[in-house]
Amino acid sequence: MGRLDWQIGTVTRNSPITSRTHAMDIALPEWSGHLAGQHVDVRLTAEDGYRAERSDSIASAPHASTIELAVERLDDGEVSMYLTDVLVVGDRLELRGPIGGYFTWKPADGGQVLLVAGGSGVAPLMSMIRERFAQGSDVPMRLLYSSRSWDEVIYRDELVALAARDDGFELVQTLTRSQPPGWTGFGRRIDREMLESAAYPPDAAPLAYVCGPTALVESAAGLLVELGYDPLRVKTERFGPTG
Repeated sequence: MGRLDWQIGTVTRNSPITSRTHAMDIALPEWSGHLAGQHVDVRLTAEDGYRAERSDSIASAPHASTIELAVERLDDGEVSMYLTDVLVVGDRLELRGPIGGYFTWKPADGGQVLLVAGGSGVAPLMSMIRERFAQGSDVPMRLLYSSRSWDEVIYRDELVALAARDDGFELVQTLTRSQPPGWTGFGRRIDREMLESAAYPPDAAPLAYVCGPTALVESAAGLLVELGYDPLRVKTERFGPTG
């Protein structure tokens, strides 16, 4: 099968990881792997023939036996509500992919690598983080991650554990709406001062990957260029009404 042929996948896990986000593992009969940062198209077909599609970034490392999607439940999202509230283990759905070659990273690309995420935009960056760990890479990698609250940090425990390994992966967090007692991270939206403190020096020609809501992506990418980052080494992926 080609990567743009639709195939039927089987759900092997669909469990909440925050109050609004589910991690979903899907086994596919024909899957030869993906690059960290790629996505798949998901298609649902109702009994009356009505179809709905959406794109989801792959959060799992490239050589995992199943692909993992992080699906955030949106109150006005017909597909996301079905995926998080209705779909159960053993159910099947149509997928095609992997798709995308621009917003990808592999250890051989080197770094330093700055990752900037907002909300569920962490999903493709999680694939990069997991691939770095799976391959035993020592490439310096830093994630600046914006969430609304501590309870809404997607993959929170895994990210904290990976940063605690002290092997060159660093985690910088900001919580924009509420912070737990004793919080020592940032407490506002990503801005120039925050990026200046988190970014690698531009003279080292770092790579940057920015993913999240459109407004965050446009602001962060523009600020990184203002700080001296090569525009060709600042890669973006956005979602939202204009994304």
